[in-house]
Amino acid sequence: MDILLYIAATYIVFTIFVFIRNWFEFHSLSNQSYGKQDFSSAPLVSICIPARNEETVIERCVTSALKQDYPNFEVLVLDDNSTDQTTDILNKLSGIINNLHHLKGQPKPDEWLGKPWACHQLSEKATGEYLIFIDADVWLEEDAIKKAVNALKASDAITVWPKQQVQTFWEKLIIPMIYYGLYTLLPAKYVEQNPKWLPASLRKKMAPQFAAACGQFIGFNRKTYTDIGGHTSVKQDIVEDVQLAKTIKRHDLKITMYDGIGTVNCRMYRSHSEIFEGLRKNFFVGFGRNVPLFLFMAIMQFIVFVVPVLALIFGNPDSQKFAAVLISIILIQRWLMDYKFGWNPLISLLQPFTIIWYEVLGIRCLWDHFTGRKASWKGREVG
Repeated sequence: MDILLYIAATYIVFTIFVFIRNWFEFHSLSNQSYGKQDFSSAPLVSICIPARNEETVIERCVTSALKQDYPNFEVLVLDDNSTDQTTDILNKLSGIINNLHHLKGQPKPDEWLGKPWACHQLSEKATGEYLIFIDADVWLEEDAIKKAVNALKASDAITVWPKQQVQTFWEKLIIPMIYYGLYTLLPAKYVEQNPKWLPASLRKKMAPQFAAACGQFIGFNRKTYTDIGGHTSVKQDIVEDVQLAKTIKRHDLKITMYDGIGTVNCRMYRSHSEIFEGLRKNFFVGFGRNVPLFLFMAIMQFIVFVVPVLALIFGNPDSQKFAAVLISIILIQRWLMDYKFGWNPLISLLQPFTIIWYEVLGIRCLWDHFTGRKASWKGREVG
């Protein structure tokens, strides 16, 4: 067991350095400023919202987008052949609000996945100098768009990781781990610029490996979006947000990540079944369907987050002390994240169970992969 603890310690030391960097370098969109509003010179922003079967969230999303204090914007919502009350809600809103463009989605071609197809249709109707795509489960604070515009003046594209609202037990247990992984494994600065420690000959080639994005909020200036081929370039990608980021970096363009604390909010899922099915469709895909890498990370997560707890309970006194130190470091990281995003710190004590939950999810993803089964989402097969 001591060997496993040393492996865990090596991993945790790495996360300490990444976490410290991200704590200071992963900037918040709320820190962006915007000068005096001028109706005559402010560039037009197109807020694009793909929506399929979003009856529980679409009204809050759309109304928050329409309440922006930025002086020059349009809101486009594409109803992607919804089968619930989404269409009726959008019809009601578009009947009383002039600045809302309610678009009826065209049938999805076989070679496209649903979300890229919806976003592509939105981009064809949008007329703004800036295109900002947000998911229907997102809602914006009134100054979000003007701050995003300011950020886009310094970058070819931006992506915002919203402040995740978690209400049920399963949301509190599962969702924060996504952000914990982001903050401890990938320096945000490397998404924006290539690591200087890489040889110059490899920097451009390796740049896509450091790409990341959150499709819940991603914005482009029009030229960048056109140059990379828009959503046409990712029409068959389940994790289209990450692939867009990779494409941006392949074109030697700049994408910058922000957190959405105080500006962009999201509640991804509302029940355990939604969480499981929602993550099932993209968890394995996020590893590029690389089975050895997926298995390696699954083993590492078990060693890092579960083995120290087992050592604390069943190990000898020296192992228990060592394990206690490792667990304390992890909890400090988690509690800092909880403080930053307003999550319940007591749930962090259950992180080993969170990891076991993800291990079960991983097993299901591998079962899907080897049996050819496809996950479904919003009434469509995905895979």
